[in-house]
Parts: sequence; structure tokens; C-alpha cells
Amino acid sequence: MKLATGQRPTIISAEQAGAMPRARSLPVFDDGLLEQHRADAHWAIAEDDVIVARCTLWWRETPRYQQHRVGVIGHYAAASDVAAAALLEFSAGELEAKGCTLAVGPMDGSTWRDYRLMTEGSDEPRFFLEPANPPEWPAQFVRSGFSEFAWYFSVVFRVLFRRASLIGRVRERMERSAVRIRVFDKDRFDDELQCIYDVAQSSFADHLLYAPLSEGEFRRQFEPLRAHVPTELILLAEQEQKAVGFCFAVPDLLQCKRGEAVDTVIVKTLGVRPGRAFAGLGQLLLEKVQQRAAVLGFRRAVHALVRETGHLERISGRYAVPFRRYALFARELG
Repeated sequence: MKLATGQRPTIISAEQAGAMPRARSLPVFDDGLLEQHRADAHWAIAEDDVIVARCTLWWRETPRYQQHRVGVIGHYAAASDVAAAALLEFSAGELEAKGCTLAVGPMDGSTWRDYRLMTEGSDEPRFFLEPANPPEWPAQFVRSGFSEFAWYFSVVFRVLFRRASLIGRVRERMERSAVRIRVFDKDRFDDELQCIYDVAQSSFADHLLYAPLSEGEFRRQFEPLRAHVPTELILLAEQEQKAVGFCFAVPDLLQCKRGEAVDTVIVKTLGVRPGRAFAGLGQLLLEKVQQRAAVLGFRRAVHALVRETGHLERISGRYAVPFRRYALFARELG
């Protein structure tokens, strides 16, 4: 479905959009996310009573960035470049009218949820929990005055079991500090999830566009994984029975869906409490989870969606080469 050049698009609200069919190329959208994600507005572009683009806006409860008041564009999808241009220009105007000075997207209100676009692909198949988007979406943001604002990559490790002198020294230091690493206890799922939440709240606080997440929503995000993801590759680091770090890794379930042998583990999230006492613990957790994966029969590990500046880049980039890249986009307003 394509808007003709020069044709005036119809901007419609969430209420109107809910009653209309969508273009076949648009992903299905769950209207329940608007309330769950505390959206401030949802808009769509219609042509001949068919939705051809849509997005959600946030301006009240948004992350901080420097001196800016941030507005967020998320739940983004567009079936054509013309529809995308109309939607993004309208959205930028709406956010500016609400007092925002920087529009960021696509991000579903928070970095705890889906955000960023794949900008460089590869022949490597899509992995479990990886975002997917049509290749034209990044260019739609750029043509609407957005620039790449933050960069991310995914890397694949084909050698899981390594012995490095640096890791050996970190391991010895952690042992002297009484830091112990153990496997997630699936029989205490709720209590273990509480430990991960507590660490995540402190370890991610200085991340770009960080905003606090309620414990209730954190649990809702993890709940679908309870029945489908084995917990043998989720590690917790503890000191005096208090969680100080975690590494969340899962098998690549999309391999199973494609009828392939599942030989890849996805390292999705890593968190360590701040402070010099825990320097290097993240590297130790990554080595431990990869060693455990090798023992369980996995042959590869993907470190997923690593930001290109930060300690995880140094940890991941030391042993592997990126095979996919992603970006978050931003546009100054006013």
C-alpha cells in the first residue's frame, strides 16, 4: 500500500485506527501495549481506510539526556516512505508542541523495551530476541531529519572455552572477596528474578537514556520466558548472600524453529553492581557462561545488541568481530 506522491495523508488517532485494517506489510500491533507502556498518544496514517503507518509518542515520563527534554517515538512501522515521512514529521511537531527539545526513536517508551533499528545486516540468520525491521526503516528516519544517535552491534564467538591470565586474576580476586557464581534456581523463580531486578536497577542506572522500571513490569517481561527458556545458562554472582551480578543467556530458539540443531547460545543481558570491588566480574560471568555452554554441547555464542561505547564493547570485541549493527536515531526540535 503506497501513498501517491503529493497526496495528503490522513492522520488518525488510536481510537480510529483500532477499527481499520492494516497494510499487509505492517506488523500486527497489540493495542493493549498502549496502556501497558503508559503511552501518551498513538497516531497512524491512513489511505483509503487502510493503516499504512503508525507510531506511539511519549513526552511525560521519558528518560533524561543532557539539558534536553526528551520525546520518544516508538511502536514504529511504515508501509511506504511517503507515509513514513508524513508520520515522522507530524510526530516531531507533536513532541515539539509538548515542550520536547529532542525526539528519539524508535524506542517503545524505554530502553527496557524494544528499541533501535538494524542498520547493517549479514548472512547470519536472525537470532532469538533479536529485533527485526525492513531495511528501509533507518533511511526513513534519516530523510525526516533524524541522525544516528547511539550505535550497537552483535558478535558471534566460535570458540567458547578460553583460559586468559586476566580472567584468572579476576577470579582469584573475586574468591578473596567471597564472590561466588552459581546457576539460577528455577525452583525459586520469583525470588531469583527479584535478585536480577535489584542488580539491574543499580548496574544500568548510568546507561544512555536509562529510566527506572517498575518491578511489576520487569516481571511481566520475564514471565513469557518462564515456560520456554531453560535456566541452566542464567548465572548469578553473590557476595554474602546478596546478588552483585548476573548474566542472562538463552539457547537460540529460532534455530529450533527453523528445524536446525540448536548449537548457539545468546548472551542477552549482563549486569554488575557499580564499584571498583566488582571490576572484571562482568568478564568473569561471560567466561563462565560460555564455558558452561560448551560443556552443555553448544558450539557458538552470540553477544547480542552491545552498545559500541562501554565496557561490554571491550569485553565482546576482544575475541570476536561484529556481524550485525543497529542504531537509535534522534532529531533536535525547535
